Amino acid sequence: MAGTPPVLRLFVLHHAGGSHLSYRRWPAGLPRSWDVRLLDAPGHGMLLDQPRITDAGKLADRLLADIERELTAPYALFGHSMGGLLAYEVTRRIVARRLPLPVWAGISARPAPQFAGLGRTLHTLSDEELRFRLRHLGGTPGAVLDDPDLWALFAPLVRCDLRLVETWRPAADAGPLPVALSAYAGGTDLSAPPARMAGWARHSDRFLGLRVFDGGHFHFDGDPSALLRQIRLDATAALDGAAVRRSGSPAPDHFGAA
Repeated sequence: MAGTPPVLRLFVLHHAGGSHLSYRRWPAGLPRSWDVRLLDAPGHGMLLDQPRITDAGKLADRLLADIERELTAPYALFGHSMGGLLAYEVTRRIVARRLPLPVWAGISARPAPQFAGLGRTLHTLSDEELRFRLRHLGGTPGAVLDDPDLWALFAPLVRCDLRLVETWRPAADAGPLPVALSAYAGGTDLSAPPARMAGWARHSDRFLGLRVFDGGHFHFDGDPSALLRQIRLDATAALDGAAVRRSGSPAPDHFGAA
C-alpha cells in the first residue's frame, strides 16, 4: 500500500574511496519490507561534483543533515570501515540532539574508538606503496590501481578519506551509546582484526556481539549474502528488543551466528 512506512529504514555508509555503488546489490538481499538507503559522502558517487569533507565530525554533521528528515520510521545505520566510523559519529550526534534514536547500529571493519591512532598511516604513503596496500585490502577495482589515468583521479579521493579516518580521535567525554550495536569483522583482516572489533562492546549499552566472517577487510566483496543474513538477524533482534521495552512482552530469539 502506498504510504505504508517500512518495517525498518536502513542507512548504509560506504568505505574510504568508495561510494554507494559497492553496495548496490544489498537492497535485493535484504527484506522487501525494509527501505535500504545507500548514502554517498560529498565528492563520492552521485555527489561527485560536491566538495569533499576532510573532517569526520563535519562529515557526520552533513550526513545527519541529509537523513534527518527521513527519521520518521524505525531506522538503523550500518557502516563499513570509514562508514563504520561515520555511523558511530552520526549516532553520537543523534543522541546529543535528542533526535529519535536508531534501533540498531552495525559497525564493520572499523576498530573500536580506544584503538584510534594505533594502525599504520596510509594516507602519507607513496603512490606505489598505497596501491600495494589497497590491492591487499581489496575493495578497489584492479583497473583503478593499474591504470595511471584512473589512479590519478582516484588517489586524491582515497587519500582524503584515509586522512579523515587516520586523524580522527574519539571525544574525551564519549560514553556508551543507548543503542543496540553489532560489530562485524573479517577473520584475517589485519587493519581491523577481531580483537579490536570486540572493543565495541564498551561503546553500547546493548552490545549484540561480534560477528566474524571468513576473509579479510572486504570479506563480503564477492558474495555479501552471509553478511546480509547476519545484518537481517541482528537488526530484527534489535527491533524486537525495542518492542519488548515498549510492551514488556517476551521477544522471539532472532540471534544467529555468522
